[in-house]
Amino acid sequence: MIDLGDRIPDLPLALSSGITATFADCAGKWLVLYFYPKDSTPGCTTEGLDFNALLPKFQHAGATVLGVSKDSLKSHQNFCSKQGFRFDLVSDADGAICEAFGVIQPKKLYGREFLGIVRSTFLIDPAGVIRQKWQPVKVAGHAQAVLDALKAHQAK
Repeated sequence: MIDLGDRIPDLPLALSSGITATFADCAGKWLVLYFYPKDSTPGCTTEGLDFNALLPKFQHAGATVLGVSKDSLKSHQNFCSKQGFRFDLVSDADGAICEAFGVIQPKKLYGREFLGIVRSTFLIDPAGVIRQKWQPVKVAGHAQAVLDALKAHQAK
């Protein structure tokens, strides 16, 4: 599992825009990589909408925003279309990205225990090094906190 100060692995990214990329394609720019449990659920929708609302500010700061879940590419495309997201979602159907970032963890829902994605965000610098990590994430105000952290890291 990678952590603060580690370089991210160059894994394949199946993007909702239909493009296949890798983390190396994100080199040279800041990257906000946020993991969420499930498309079209209330918390995940709110989180996506918050990042979408601040997207021009992230872009102005030279950052790319990508959301990641284990949902299918088709589910991501529907979610993006319905919500008007202007950034890509990554389909991690095999869980390789989630495993690498350590976001698959035991969770409880209605007394039932299972393994699932713990809402998490990673701020990655242009060299591909993780500079900040939020885990677990509370949705309210999170996108703004990530933007503030991005600006603080850039000011250093």
